[in-house]
Amino acid sequence: MAAEKREVCLQVRDLKTSFFLNGGRKVVAVDGTSFDIYLGETLGIVGESGSGKSVLIKSILNLIPLPGKIERGEVIYNGQDLLKLSEKEMLKIRGQDMSMIFQEPMSALNPSFTIAWQIGEVFRLHGKYTKKEIYDKTLDLLEKVRIPDPEKRMKQYPHQFSGGMRQRVLIAIALACNPKILFADEPTTALDVTVQADILDLLEELKAKTGVSIVLISHNLNMVTERSDRIIVIYAGKLQEIASTEEIVNNPLHPYTVGLMNSLPNIADDDQKLVAIPGELPDLTNELPGCTFHPRCSKACERCRVEEPALKEVSPGHLVRCHLVEGKEVSYGTE
Repeated sequence: MAAEKREVCLQVRDLKTSFFLNGGRKVVAVDGTSFDIYLGETLGIVGESGSGKSVLIKSILNLIPLPGKIERGEVIYNGQDLLKLSEKEMLKIRGQDMSMIFQEPMSALNPSFTIAWQIGEVFRLHGKYTKKEIYDKTLDLLEKVRIPDPEKRMKQYPHQFSGGMRQRVLIAIALACNPKILFADEPTTALDVTVQADILDLLEELKAKTGVSIVLISHNLNMVTERSDRIIVIYAGKLQEIASTEEIVNNPLHPYTVGLMNSLPNIADDDQKLVAIPGELPDLTNELPGCTFHPRCSKACERCRVEEPALKEVSPGHLVRCHLVEGKEVSYGTE
């Protein structure tokens, strides 16, 4: 990954997050994940629903609720491990240095407060501003995210906004303090295709203006391949492949990534038959020996069933977790 010679703004090292259930059962939702986020890039994180994408991001932001627990790992930002900070210290970083656009804008916004109050809350938490300054900053944000008639709309409530407009409000809240990293968790869920494209275009435009790094989390591989510089593929809580978008599209190496790519429709091919990945995600309450994907993999061998593959670098910046792929085992170390 160093071969890309890009400035790293956040490092995730050996992150493991589990949920402890009744009866002594444990679900490992994020299992030993390591990767970097580069300054000014759009990093896509893909995988089926339930693969651990959202838990991974909430772990980075130290937002795991009980019965969940971050068991080990480091999240290094500005030379400090965020997982060792107090909640008071993390409150200064969330919203100011890192922000998140949550799924489902209707449930993410409070129906009892106006749009102006909810955007203004960010400024009240992270700075000392007069009411006039908060008003002006809120108005400016609504103009940036292209809310029509912002002076009128800022006095309204979430139920008076369409899904696309509510999503724009969430983006405005996330960008209020000019964060360095923006996590967008399924930012186009429940929106029609035209509005989806509009929201994604807006994110790209804002990135170009501010230089913010965007982490785009989605099960929609087609959307992520169109909008990301690099892509991380996650399955059952483990990082399976990471590479540039060009490599993922043209040279996917992990059987799971290949399956995801083969399931994408090609509008130029009228005779194309979509190939579904057989089976379903494993029950994570039971420890599965070997590769977690082997029950669904047509290329699985006996070694896959008994030995977990290591993450290997097969070319600069292209990492894969598969016995069938030759490469050098990656060790991030503790730097």
